[in-house]
Amino acid sequence: MATAVVIVMMVFFLAMGLYGLLVPAALIRPFGMIAGSAEARAEIRAVYGGFGVGIAVLLALALADVGGIRRGAVVAVAVALLGMALGRLTAHLVERPSAFYPSWLYFWVEAAGGGLLLATGW
Repeated sequence: MATAVVIVMMVFFLAMGLYGLLVPAALIRPFGMIAGSAEARAEIRAVYGGFGVGIAVLLALALADVGGIRRGAVVAVAVALLGMALGRLTAHLVERPSAFYPSWLYFWVEAAGGGLLLATGW
């Protein structure tokens, strides 16, 4: 079970990262944002793309327990996900977006992913 959770989160981050690297404007479009400049697209590629791929690699290294990093890597990714969920929850309290997608969907993905990673006991 623990391995499956890590693999699912690894694939999630890899998909998000590759999508952010390849089509940054499309990634943010559901949030009502426009990447109208090279600088904006570069920022999306860095924050969503590079970060996502980096986290996927970290989780792959955790699966292989390279250098004994398994527990620390999984906890670090869990805390990052829970921090993102907290940010979304705060935004919902302040902004009150009306639609489930994308904000609430991502909140639940992040909250569940972070919680499940912590529950793996790695």
